Amino acid sequence: MNDLALSNLAHEDRTFDPPGDLAARANVSAEVYAEADADPEAFWGRQAERLDWGTPFTRVLDWSKAPFAKWFVGGRLNAAYNCVDRHVENGLGDKVALHFVGEPGDTRAITYSQLKDEVSQAANALIDLGVKAGDRVAIYLPMIPEAVIAMLACARLGAPHTVVFGGFSADALSSRILDCDAKVVITADGGYRRGKASALKPAVDEALQACPGVVSVLVVRRTGEDVAWTGGRDVWWHDVVTSASTTHVPQLFDSEHPLYVMYTSGTTGAPKGILHTTGGYLVQAAYTFWATFDHKPDSDVYWCTADVGWVTGHSYIVYGPLAEGATQVLYEGTPDTPHKGRWWEIIAEYGVTLFYTAPTAIRTCMKWGEQIPAEHDLSSLRVLGSVGESINPEAYVWYRENIGGGKTPIVDTWWQTETGAHMITPLPGVTSGKPGSAMTAFPGISVEVVDDAGEPVGNGEGGYLVITEPWPSMLRTIWGDDERYKETYWSRWPDYYFAGDGAKKDDDGAIWLLGRVDDVMNVSGHRLSTTEIESALVSHPSVAEAAVVGAADDTTGQAVVAFVILRESAKDVEDVSADLRAHVAKEIGPIAKPRQVMVVPELPKTRSGKIMRRLLRDVAENREVGDATTLADSSVMALITAGIVDAKNDED
Repeated sequence: MNDLALSNLAHEDRTFDPPGDLAARANVSAEVYAEADADPEAFWGRQAERLDWGTPFTRVLDWSKAPFAKWFVGGRLNAAYNCVDRHVENGLGDKVALHFVGEPGDTRAITYSQLKDEVSQAANALIDLGVKAGDRVAIYLPMIPEAVIAMLACARLGAPHTVVFGGFSADALSSRILDCDAKVVITADGGYRRGKASALKPAVDEALQACPGVVSVLVVRRTGEDVAWTGGRDVWWHDVVTSASTTHVPQLFDSEHPLYVMYTSGTTGAPKGILHTTGGYLVQAAYTFWATFDHKPDSDVYWCTADVGWVTGHSYIVYGPLAEGATQVLYEGTPDTPHKGRWWEIIAEYGVTLFYTAPTAIRTCMKWGEQIPAEHDLSSLRVLGSVGESINPEAYVWYRENIGGGKTPIVDTWWQTETGAHMITPLPGVTSGKPGSAMTAFPGISVEVVDDAGEPVGNGEGGYLVITEPWPSMLRTIWGDDERYKETYWSRWPDYYFAGDGAKKDDDGAIWLLGRVDDVMNVSGHRLSTTEIESALVSHPSVAEAAVVGAADDTTGQAVVAFVILRESAKDVEDVSADLRAHVAKEIGPIAKPRQVMVVPELPKTRSGKIMRRLLRDVAENREVGDATTLADSSVMALITAGIVDAKNDED
């Protein structure tokens, strides 16, 4: 991965230093890096003190059976107690934990005291349904408070939860229920999306036809629509939870007790059930939230736009922020309902200071135009975050200028479902930021960029991103498949964790993510990164978003095929394809010029904002489109395919 193409990675030459006032009051200082490097285990042992332990741990890390880790050995704690009860006991019961904003406009302000009561009620209701420590519970809910409450109730009981995004199909839901052998499903009649009620219960009913192990379905009434009912199995949340006792004493569990299973799609085969345990995960989620966002509990209002069906919703809506006693916004809907300024309206109304979203959302807002956020007072914002995939430099600068007022630092965070928490990110009061770069490893985290032989590359060179030392929030295994865990993540270089991402160090040693290694194309013997070509396309003033894939080509082996969404403000271009092909050739070099540029109305994305390039590769190679069940909107592929067919007919 050291080809000419990588050395030509398009990026802004600008570097943004931390604002002076933020740096002066930052939670952490530059010395934290040296402190963590000197003794990482001792460093994480100190961070673990931010939690309440019922039984203190006797050892920070046991790595004797690598790659199977044990963190905070011997310690016992309860995740829900750390996220809720202790704040109430410390006099913060009246503090707002969640400002819920429903898409139709309904709102709720839930204090920590109220959250404690509702989590306790839900835990008692689950006990009555037969749930005990070790049982698995599947959660299939919209972005409503009950989703957070259900997760914490499970954690309170030591019942590992698996949260399935509410947009997934019945088949996707049933496969996850079966894999983890869930006993109870928590769902809703539906939720609201783009102004309409979207049913959920029918998918559960269909999924459970193949899941005989499920004994109860707990249903939240959200939309009020009629739903089918199975007597003896289905129960209403409002019948059994709201009438339950608010008194519940949380149990203590071993630090390595399973907390949740999060399923992530593999390139082939069945989805992987990523297992996270309690102590190490909660320590790193809490500490990274506090440090990365410079969280001030007395004044900050935080908002992460992710869905709880994605790991970001677990780590940076539920466990990290609540463990730190944060006040946050929880929004049910989409950024364009009922209008395209809805997000910015909410930020102004609630005085949001810390905002965390995905590059794909930022690029969508770019497409709509800077005049929309300009209509709202966003001066409360002091830290902006990016998550889900690498943020291209153009989106970074737009985000900083139009949402951050030209001064708010951006934390461009790299991490994965498997890592559980932030691994590479700037710290807003310490680290300078370069548009498009994740910059440097988080304190206490050891990463490297290596070549094919596993040797570190020099500055200015590219290779494979690996993690060289264990970390507290790391996955412990793939649920029920230790061999797949070792083969997937530890087989290429046995001493290093490698999940498939390429990266480059710039001349200063800052880290730039280049996307999945399997998204690197081989064109006439030259290895080209999809990320750099996409970045070049988006640097064109007419382009809002772009996705690039390599398609089979008889002459070059693979050819570059680009799919682009144009900005609403884009001027008519007589031949947009030729114009963009020439633009890429100018920005990177003729070898990177796309064979085809297809203008599309939307790109296939998961709810987390990741572009599913394998589906676009199917289109580019003119074959049947593969499994699209993990898309946030499964109709997108039909729109793309229809648009391309129409374009071909026009050409004919």
